[in-house]
Amino acid sequence: MKGTLGFRRTALAGAVLATALGGGAFLVACGAGGQDGGGASAGGAARLSVADSYIPMPPAGGMAAGYLTVRNEGGEDDELVRVSSPGASSVTMHRSTASTMEQVEKLDVPAHGALQLARGGTHLMIMGWQKAPVLGDELELDLTFTRTGTISVKVPVKELTYRPGQQ
Repeated sequence: MKGTLGFRRTALAGAVLATALGGGAFLVACGAGGQDGGGASAGGAARLSVADSYIPMPPAGGMAAGYLTVRNEGGEDDELVRVSSPGASSVTMHRSTASTMEQVEKLDVPAHGALQLARGGTHLMIMGWQKAPVLGDELELDLTFTRTGTISVKVPVKELTYRPGQQ
């Protein structure tokens, strides 16, 4: 009986070790999100999409704000670390509070969640337009993420009072 109990403990310990090592290999395999700009890989990696993007019509020759939502349907967090545009000399990320606006270096995109850039909160500041925007123009924004790489989106210039989801 004692030999059987020892065998069971050894077998159980081996099964636990195999499960732990196998799970670790699965996490490593799913952990790299890729940097090729083609979106995220399968498995638990970040899977990003962009929706509700718009730029309210800026004053002539002035800077503009940009708003959008980045959705992450994947199982890993990601970070927006850079935004650029071939149509503007500078695009920076900012966070507003009741009394201040500060530039930030990165913005979190949580797993199974969203990063929302909206009026009165986190937003983009777009400066140095290559040509003066008019209603209906689209500005290309290149959003660079830590894991996913770069996603390019066309963001429409809308009237100053535009709000997504309202007609």
